[in-house]
Amino acid sequence: MIYLDNSATTKPLDRVVDQTGYIMSSVFGNPSSLHKLGIEAEGYVSEARQIVADSLGVSKEEIYFNSGGTEGANFVISGVAKALKRRGNKIITSEVEHPAVLRAMEGLEREGFNIVKIPVDSKGMINLERLKEEIDASTILISIMAVNNEVGTNMPIEEICRVKGDVYFHSDCVQAFGKLDLKGFKGEFLTASGHKIHGPKGIGFQYVKSNSKVAPLITGGGQEKGLRSGTENVAAISGLGIAAAHGEKNLLNNKGYISGLKEMLLAGIESEIKDIKVNSPKDGIHNILNISFLGVRGEVLLHTLEQDEIYVSTGSACSSNKKGQSHVLKAMGLSDKEIEGAVRFSLSEFNTKKDIEITVEKVKEAVTGFRRLGSFR
Repeated sequence: MIYLDNSATTKPLDRVVDQTGYIMSSVFGNPSSLHKLGIEAEGYVSEARQIVADSLGVSKEEIYFNSGGTEGANFVISGVAKALKRRGNKIITSEVEHPAVLRAMEGLEREGFNIVKIPVDSKGMINLERLKEEIDASTILISIMAVNNEVGTNMPIEEICRVKGDVYFHSDCVQAFGKLDLKGFKGEFLTASGHKIHGPKGIGFQYVKSNSKVAPLITGGGQEKGLRSGTENVAAISGLGIAAAHGEKNLLNNKGYISGLKEMLLAGIESEIKDIKVNSPKDGIHNILNISFLGVRGEVLLHTLEQDEIYVSTGSACSSNKKGQSHVLKAMGLSDKEIEGAVRFSLSEFNTKKDIEITVEKVKEAVTGFRRLGSFR
């Protein structure tokens, strides 16, 4: 099997699988309980909280566990809107955010909030000058992803933090956490997910800068200092901690190794296959490569590669099974045919050069066959 859909989800580390299984079977106490088993469970939660905090260079008291990136984005967007609605009603985002952000924004828009979506250029980069112009006294939140999940564009989150003034800033770092150095993040909110970094599914976290005003999304027993009630998923939280520590330890080595594989993949495709359009920017994140194969349907190519146990994607896994075009590629100005022929390859440290060689060969074989048959109608 050659797995090249790591932006959708990743294979959990063996140690993550072992740890989560051990905790579920042997350390199953409620971390809020006062007895020994509960205290032991709380110890695993505290350890993971410290690991995540250290990876960002923040205080462990500013890390709150949740069910993943979607919940985190909804928590920040709805929570800030609720907490600051008397101060203003304007929220700024981009046209290429993850559906978790965009759908949450649409919900607020129906409630009367002024949602401004900043356009992007042909490489998915936001218009920073336009964003600056939109910031005014009524603006309460800016939400811009750190890395685009479909094409890998690195957004200028550091520059946004420098120009935002006293406006709250949230960054969806689902595709950045564990791959980029996020220490020194100057925003108020950051969200990420465990299953994108070889951790478990159904677990994530939100960084909330001290003294930031935000209302909880889920209320109940007051866990996570009242910002995210519900009994903590100790096994998954511990697994997230292990994955975060692994990513932090291997950050630079992985970046160099995966960058080499990506360059090899791009060079192979460019030399072997004509009539393609590279949608990912050259300075994008090192593990995502989005290419349009003109004259071929991306979905058909995906299923053809699947027959050889090569797994790729046509876009965001959270919306790829829905009808309609990629909103990201559309915002970047691609034509209908270019969008329909787009395929995303997303790599990890567990891919090999042999994987890349085989993938180039099989992609060439499939694309050549489809074009010969005239499959693009």
